[in-house]
Parts: sequence; C-alpha cells; structure tokens
Amino acid sequence: MLPDLTEYMWILWLSLALLFVIIELLTLEFTFLMLAVGSLIGGLGVNLLGGPWWLQIGAAAVLSALLLFTIRPLLLRVLRKSSRAVATNVDAIYGMGGRVVAPFVDGAGSVKLDNGETWTARLGEDLADGDAGVGTRVTVSAVLGATVEVAPAARPAPAEPPRTDTPPKERTTDDG
Repeated sequence: MLPDLTEYMWILWLSLALLFVIIELLTLEFTFLMLAVGSLIGGLGVNLLGGPWWLQIGAAAVLSALLLFTIRPLLLRVLRKSSRAVATNVDAIYGMGGRVVAPFVDGAGSVKLDNGETWTARLGEDLADGDAGVGTRVTVSAVLGATVEVAPAARPAPAEPPRTDTPPKERTTDDG
C-alpha cells in the first residue's frame, strides 16, 4: 500500500539542481553549475520522458561529467582572460609614492605612503641623509622585509602656461 516513490523523482531532481545552484553561488567555480545542469537536463529530462530511475541517474552523471570536462574549462578561460592582473600586498607597493615623515639618520627614516601606511624606510645607495628631508616626495624602489627602500620622486614636468597669442573674444550685447 506504499506509493511508488519513483513517481516523485522529479521533486528530487529539482531539489538537487537548486541545491547545486546555491552552492555554485558560494563557490563561483562553475563546478556545481555543471552538476545542476546535468541534474536538470539528464535526470529531470529522462524522468519527464518516462525513463527508469537508474537511467535518470546515469544520464545525469554522464551529462554532468561531459559538461565538467568540456564546457567548464572554456568558461574559466573566458572568465580569467577578461580580468587583468591586479598587484596586491607587497607587489602593490613597488613604485608607490609617499612623503618623508621622519628625518633620515644614518640612511634610515620613516615614510608615509600614498595608501596611508607608514613604513620604516632607508635611502637608496646613491643618496645621502640630507637628500630627503621631512615632507619630500619619494618613490618606493624596493621592499626589504618590513622596510622600504626609497628614492626621490621624479619631479613632474611644469605645466605649460596658457597661450596668450590668441585674441580675446569680442563681447556682444543686445542693448540695441
């Protein structure tokens, strides 16, 4: 007198696909998305066509594996190609500008970088302590552990003065 549970397999396939989509939203690696599509098309599709439970599972497994090994690598390649590499952590500090906040004594001082961090600094080999006073703009040339090596920042090119060889516009009035 128990109902045939295979009549309700469609609920299992929909629930499984929904679970895979939720997990995919947390991982963002396309693995569970491929499993969800395999469950929907393979499992639910064969169920709706009236296939037996073992064929539903087999179709879902085969389709999921096929998608994992063919479509997923293509999607990952496209996703990674469109994003450019962004320097982070220590790599982001190379070339960053800053200002000297503590005078250099025996080649060691302190600088506040443009990202707001204050670092212990030392001057490059060809510089003397007097070359970088407090407030001087510097650029990070190397990171040595918890110390940055700095060099004076290149001075920006002076801005061109406005051109004065063009005559001023004539003022027009509608007075009459």
